[in-house]
Amino acid sequence: MPRISARPAFPATVKDQLDRDLLALLQANARESAANLARKLGVARTTVLARVSRMEREGVIVGYTVRLGQDEADRGVNAYVGITTEPKSGRDVTRRLARIPELRQLCSVSGEFDYIALLRAESMPRLDALLDEIGEIEGVIKTTTSVVLAVRTDRTA
Repeated sequence: MPRISARPAFPATVKDQLDRDLLALLQANARESAANLARKLGVARTTVLARVSRMEREGVIVGYTVRLGQDEADRGVNAYVGITTEPKSGRDVTRRLARIPELRQLCSVSGEFDYIALLRAESMPRLDALLDEIGEIEGVIKTTTSVVLAVRTDRTA
């Protein structure tokens, strides 16, 4: 099984402690075999397979991903970009932003900005070009960028 990306807070469709324990094991190593998971949980392999299948179907597990080692992650540059849009242009702006391969996450937020985007670019010149591209999207009023200097805590996986 490949790595999963799941939220630390468990949605309402997590049925019981076995689901929570299974999710914790999968978050630690989503490539672990169903047989090993079953052994660690003290249940049948078919129980693990059925639980994972149900949680995928119900949207508890929504995707699988690969996390890069620190050396590989350090080769690029991450930045958070606050984006302010014109009223009623959010849908078009988010559609355009979704086409940018370097966009890792886009959140609508309260406060000073309408959206906060997490970008991962291969270099500072590429980040600069991305920021120009975002600024040119029709409906974007302004952007404010904060480049990530170091990640101090990461509990996203």
